[in-house]
Amino acid sequence: MSTAPAPRRAAIVGCGLIGRGWAAAFARAGWQCVLWDRDPAAVAHALDAVAGALDDMHRAGLAPDPATLPRPLAAATLAEALAGAEHVQESLPEDAAVKAAAFAEMDALAPPATLLASSTSTLPGARFLAGLPGRRRAIVAHPANPPHLLPVVEIVPSDWHRPEDTARFCAVMTAIGQVPVVLTAEIEGFVMNRLQTAVVNEAVALVAAGVIDPEGLDQVMKHSLGLRWALMGPFETMDLNAPAGFLDYATRYGHLFQAMGRSLSVAAPWDAAVLARIEAARRAAVPAAEVAARMDWRDRALMRLRAARNEEGAT
Repeated sequence: MSTAPAPRRAAIVGCGLIGRGWAAAFARAGWQCVLWDRDPAAVAHALDAVAGALDDMHRAGLAPDPATLPRPLAAATLAEALAGAEHVQESLPEDAAVKAAAFAEMDALAPPATLLASSTSTLPGARFLAGLPGRRRAIVAHPANPPHLLPVVEIVPSDWHRPEDTARFCAVMTAIGQVPVVLTAEIEGFVMNRLQTAVVNEAVALVAAGVIDPEGLDQVMKHSLGLRWALMGPFETMDLNAPAGFLDYATRYGHLFQAMGRSLSVAAPWDAAVLARIEAARRAAVPAAEVAARMDWRDRALMRLRAARNEEGAT
């Protein structure tokens, strides 16, 4: 009598928002997830959150029935979490020293074939992975937030990685339904956060200059660029916004974009009074006590958007 093969196993190290999202992404794909955090309460909360996410994704048509999936588990120690893991996803605080210490410990404890990935949002791997004896199996795999609903993952190899090293991480991400994109150079913030930085910094500067209020700024984004960018990136947008495609658009409008670019304020400091105005606007829209519920609303809305994209065959 044949038995089903054991599920592939992933360890989630750090159980905050990003770690919980990673656990949902791996669990949705049928992997056995083992969660560990120095705070046992964070693990318990994460297990509840992952269960809820799997239920919501199933209702949206984005995941199998949770009853058919391996149940995520809690580990009492880091060694227990790493035992038998094929892949480890670290999502600890954004501090190079904290990450370096964690990876040194994981490199010593994990089986030799285990892949070690960091969810760092800004830190190039060379800043905290270079000293590892097993540094070829350790890499930056930066997700969007939340990882289980925004599938892109920036794979950022360091100088010591070979193509076959990078390919192993990409294969894991592809296997769980993520979209790996390999960067060809290490840069602080990678690509996703640098693009976001340009938009966010200019948004703060526009409010500071009195051009628009915080509510209007969000309305502009979500009812124009946000809708379009849910379907395509900036280069495809340009390609479809001129009769003869991208180069036609760049020729017609490039000088205007470059002129505006010289007047942008993406490096301006954030004024505390302006931040207070934006905070007041956000709390008027969503009281502090309702932020967690609004996150849940966001996640369910993203699920519906993902389902619609799947129906349209969007790539």
